[in-house]
Amino acid sequence: MSPNTSYKISLLVLTLLLILLFIVNVSLGSVDIPVKDVFKSLIGGDSLKDSWNYIIVHYRLPKAITAVLVGSGLSISGLLMQTLFRNPLAGPYVLGISSGASLGVALLILGSSIVGGSFTLLAQSQLFISVAASSGAFLVLFAVMVVSKQVKNTMSILIIGLMFSSLTSAVISVLAYFSSAENLQQYLFWGFGSLGNLTWPEVLIFTCVYFMAALLILPVIKPLNSLLLGENYAKSIGINTKRTKNLVLIATSLLTGVITAFAGPIAFIGLAAPHMTKLILNTSNHKLIMPAAALLGANIMLISDTVAQLPNSEFTLPINAITTMFGAPIVIWLLLRKKKMVL
Repeated sequence: MSPNTSYKISLLVLTLLLILLFIVNVSLGSVDIPVKDVFKSLIGGDSLKDSWNYIIVHYRLPKAITAVLVGSGLSISGLLMQTLFRNPLAGPYVLGISSGASLGVALLILGSSIVGGSFTLLAQSQLFISVAASSGAFLVLFAVMVVSKQVKNTMSILIIGLMFSSLTSAVISVLAYFSSAENLQQYLFWGFGSLGNLTWPEVLIFTCVYFMAALLILPVIKPLNSLLLGENYAKSIGINTKRTKNLVLIATSLLTGVITAFAGPIAFIGLAAPHMTKLILNTSNHKLIMPAAALLGANIMLISDTVAQLPNSEFTLPINAITTMFGAPIVIWLLLRKKKMVL
């Protein structure tokens, strides 16, 4: 079997698996709904009960779409960061964008217990929490972009991103120290990550930002292959490394910022899904890896969310815990099986 045929088969399997997992995710939940009624709602028909139709259309369907966007977005972001920094441990949060979003939410939720007044009411609104997270993320993005113009070494940007993360963590620790137990618990729950709080308008905004980032990524797919051999090599064959670097940073920041704003900081997917894709496909060609990584990340996120929501139970487990428990053993097994990590 030729490599091209093998890749097409892998992509087809991942696509069919995505469709299957999407239907399963929409079908399962705290309320038991027959599969035939789920299909009726998905194709625009009415299920036997209005309450079932409402649950599927206004809760489960947005949650499943969010899972696909979050999983694929984090996987793509992780792949971009690992290539740009040529570091297998780099992930989508390495620039400090997620920490900036966390700081924005901390200022709103934890700060409300210190300031009081109208801030307490704003801290209870999911919309204002998303706005606060977005503001914090893009503030750090702006700082990273300004600093990136002053340094020529890509590794310096990585270190600066880590310093931004440390700085924001320090500020959050100070806010947590003076915060009330109730607000601290609310912030802790936000940090667990959640896919089920989005309305259709928020899903639409999420999707628009996602595709904006995707349009920025398209021109840099070929240059990314050259960067694997080093920045000097990329320059020697005529690649505009500065433009490539800026597009990668902006696209990753957009994806990471909007994901953290609407779903919270989701662990593992962005770090491990790209490695799992490379180990499965046994290639470093971004033209092949990127769509496969996006599909694999979406599949992992759908599986994790299905497990986290504990079908036929009113309880929902933290999505961050499930993504890590599900994914980490798989990556360890793949690494032991392949005995090497492909950059």
